[in-house]
Amino acid sequence: MKILKRILPLLLAVTVLLALAPSVLAEGGEGAPTPEQNPLGGLFGILPLLLIVPIFYFMIIRPEKKRKAAAAQLRSDLTVTDEVVTMGGIVGKVVQIKDDTVTVETGGERTRITVQRNAIVTRKETLSN
Repeated sequence: MKILKRILPLLLAVTVLLALAPSVLAEGGEGAPTPEQNPLGGLFGILPLLLIVPIFYFMIIRPEKKRKAAAAQLRSDLTVTDEVVTMGGIVGKVVQIKDDTVTVETGGERTRITVQRNAIVTRKETLSN
């Protein structure tokens, strides 16, 4: 990821230059080159798009997939006595786990709240008895 962040400005500059290449060549006075005159043909038009697709994949799609997989792993690995935080900001200790619900005990009064497993956002360290 760090390497891609270093290379990204270079890739964007090359993409812009390739996109502008036909217009720069047209300024030579003889008009825009036709596909018969240009050995690369219509490649200049599609090459920027071909460079942008991998950039979007590595910068947006792949990290999001990793985050979703990590969140799913966290929810599947929940155990009783784990201290968790829900989407609503409720902090508590897991006291019961069912198929898709988790019962969380919160506060000094030991209030129990049942939440969906998908509502668990983070897990703090496991509490020791």
